[in-house]
This record gives sequence, structure tokens and C-alpha cells, in this order.
Amino acid sequence: MGVQWLLVCHGLVTLLVVVSFLCGQWPIFQGTFIQRIHFFITFGAYDYFGRFVHFVCGSRGTNALLSVENYCCDRPNPIIQLIYLLIIGATYYSIAKSSFIYIPGYYLGGVHRYTSFLAVGMGILLFLLTSFSDPGVVNSANVSQYLSAYPYDNIIFSEKECSTCKIPKPARSKHCSICNRCVLLMHHHCAWMNNCIGERNTRYFMAFILWHFLICIYGIVALALILAGRLKELQVIHILTAYYGIEKSFRKLAPLVVQWLLNAYNTQILIMVFLAVVSLLLAGFFTYHTKLCLTNTTTNESFKWREHLSWQRKVKEAKASAEALKASLGELNQERKPQESKWKTFFRRSRLEELDVVKNNIYDRGFLHNIYEVAVPFSTRRSFLLNKSKSG
Repeated sequence: MGVQWLLVCHGLVTLLVVVSFLCGQWPIFQGTFIQRIHFFITFGAYDYFGRFVHFVCGSRGTNALLSVENYCCDRPNPIIQLIYLLIIGATYYSIAKSSFIYIPGYYLGGVHRYTSFLAVGMGILLFLLTSFSDPGVVNSANVSQYLSAYPYDNIIFSEKECSTCKIPKPARSKHCSICNRCVLLMHHHCAWMNNCIGERNTRYFMAFILWHFLICIYGIVALALILAGRLKELQVIHILTAYYGIEKSFRKLAPLVVQWLLNAYNTQILIMVFLAVVSLLLAGFFTYHTKLCLTNTTTNESFKWREHLSWQRKVKEAKASAEALKASLGELNQERKPQESKWKTFFRRSRLEELDVVKNNIYDRGFLHNIYEVAVPFSTRRSFLLNKSKSG
């Protein structure tokens, strides 16, 4: 029974930590223990650790901690890349060691020994492509081509110079403070890849996330089929019904079967829980970035558009209110007119409803075109390369 309770506690704690980390700042959790856990994970734990280091080691320890923080969080480094390789290597090794002895099985063929290796190898290949590919770095050699390819819209992007790189900033570019370079169509700096995600490697990044989600689902299904095969091969259901007299119904058999699986195959079930949690995180992340790609918007631009639209609405609402106030003051100075019908007043549109709708995203040119922009970045096309060679 100890193993079962350990698995249950492990699942509940994992779920609580994941929900607190990802959703703890939501208004619905304000004032709850989930918000406090989120604060502790994202800030409190490190703050208490810093105080402890200062108490034990003094200012030298604090300076050393800040140096480590600067290297790990504010500069490119391969630490998280190594952690990724460790996680995927350890997970595959655990599955191979604990489950490959049951392949081939009743429901799973021997070919899955090799397809699983190829699936993991493809995931690592996509990881390397994303990590070491050019994200679309803007420099003095290509800035003129990018300026002509991505003109300023004078809405959220206007002509300006990067204060760090000392070159003009093309529209839809952003300076990465970690890599210390300007990147076109930059979504974010990904610590897992130790690289920026921009115009030229977003396609690899999306493929990486989708492929690892599919690997997780593949692992869960394969392990479930292995466990189902063991139930069939060892005739567990038959033994429970024929020798122990258990009623042949799902309600009676399910708890006993689960208990047997937890006792006999706890490693496989722990791996399945881990893969399920990771697959949910990847599915959410992939959905968010898919929405951005389908609207031809970067993470940075989505914030800029929201700020722009909010400002535009406030300006238009203020103008409409001023016009309404001016009209009401004008009516007071005029002769008294017959009272307007209540029904006519009720159905008359508000001045605020007559405001023009500001276009949300001028870069959204349709579903197919947006996908093409991600799959075939503009700077990799023949027209851009020819233009670059002429100017060079």
C-alpha cells in the first residue's frame, strides 16, 4: 500500500506545483494558497536562499551568487540545454530498462524498440536545429535588406536606431538583452535552446514542440499497451474471477487491477504520469504559439497591438464623450424642442457604438499566407538572397 500512496501523493504534488507555477497569478486564485505557492516558486525561494547565503558567507557569498545568477539568467549558456539532454536521456533509458523486456508483447510488436529510438533521435535533431540555427540576426551586413523587406508601419513600429547595436532597427525586430543582438520577428529567448526564436528558426521550434508532444503521447500509449499485454499474458482477470471469486464487472475488478499494476509496474506508471504532465504543458505552449503563427504575430507584437488598441479606444472614447458633452450644451442654448419619444431614445445607437473599429493586426494576411511565412521565411527566399548579393 505504501507504493500506491506514494504514487498518489506524487501525482497530487506534481499537479499542484504545475498549476501554481503556471496559473498562480490568475485573478481567480488571488488570496489563495495557490497564489502564495506561485510567489514562493517564482520569487520567494530564491529570495530566502539569497538571505541564507548572505547570512552564512556575507557579501562575498552574495556577490558570488549574483555572478552565478548573471551567468545562468542574463547571458547565453548551455546549462538548460544539458538539462534537456539529461531529461530525455534519463527518460528513454528508464523506459528501455524497465519495459523493453516486454517488447514484443501481446499488443506491441518488436519494431517499437527501434521506432522509439528513432523518435527520440528525431526530437534531438530538431533540438539541435533550433538551438544552433540563425534566428534572423540583424547586423550591419544585412540591415539594408531587412529594412526594405520589412518597412515601418508607423503604428507599432517606426524608424529608430538600436541603442546597443548602433544600427537601424527594421520593423518587426527586437533587441535580445541576453544575446545582445537584434533579431527579426523575435518571439522570445528560449533558455532550453540557448537561442532566440525568430524569423528563421520558428519553424524548427514549432516542429520541436509538436514532435515532443507526439513522443509523450507515443510513450504513454506504448506503456499502456505493455501493461494491458501483461494483464492478458498473466491472465490476471481470469485469476481474480475464477480463483478468487470476484464478480466480473468493471466496478469490482478495476480497483484490484489498478492495485496490482501499482505494485508490479510502478516504474512504468510513474513514467506515464510524468509524460502526461509534460504533454499537457507542451500542448498548451504549442497552442499559444500556433495562434501567434496563424495570425502572423510575434509574442512581442501581440503586446504592442494590445497597448496600441487600448490607447486608440481610450482616445476615441474621449473624443466621443467630448462631442456628446458639446452637443448637450448646445441643446441647452437652443429653444425647447418637443420631447423625443422614449422608444426612439432607447433604440438610438450610442455615440460610442459608432466609433470606427481599429484593425487588430495589419500583418495578418490570411491563414495560408501566414503559414507560408513561418515555413519559408522571407530572408531564405530567392528574391531576398538575390537582393542581398546585388547590394553586396
